[in-house]
Amino acid sequence: MSGHRVFWGGASRGLLALFALSAGVAPAQSPQSPPAVLAVAGDVSSPLQLKADDLAKMPRETVSVREEDGTAVQYEGVPLREVLARAGAPLGKELRGKALATYVLAKAHDGYQVVFALAEVDASFANETILVADKRDGKPLFGYQGPFRLVCPNDKAGARSVRMLETLELVRLRK
Repeated sequence: MSGHRVFWGGASRGLLALFALSAGVAPAQSPQSPPAVLAVAGDVSSPLQLKADDLAKMPRETVSVREEDGTAVQYEGVPLREVLARAGAPLGKELRGKALATYVLAKAHDGYQVVFALAEVDASFANETILVADKRDGKPLFGYQGPFRLVCPNDKAGARSVRMLETLELVRLRK
């Protein structure tokens, strides 16, 4: 008998979900699911709201990262400098003087935050590849990994590889 209750309970939930969808009611989004939009804001001339389709059309790169168990993982995405350039961040010849006191604050859906000096991102200052990744081993990032993630393959610890990336905020220190 209890097996029937589980079956019918599951079927009832499925029917309720189907009824809700047919009535135009969207199922509640899990509180763990970050929005599928990456905001680029702060001291930029062209704030952005990027979706997965937008990133797919931008220049892409792939990096390999070793997991703790030694397994190599391939992340694919857009270089962070490309995303910031499209938002109007001062890069290249513009990254001089007071602009060198600019940083990028990367914020995750779960409240995690890290900072990068803007010069770390600029190819004329550093030979660092930092990706805004949307794929891992050729597949879209799953659950707590994405939908977007910063990947810093040359960092000694993965602490700045922000998962569930939601916002990139450019901050210029002023004095």
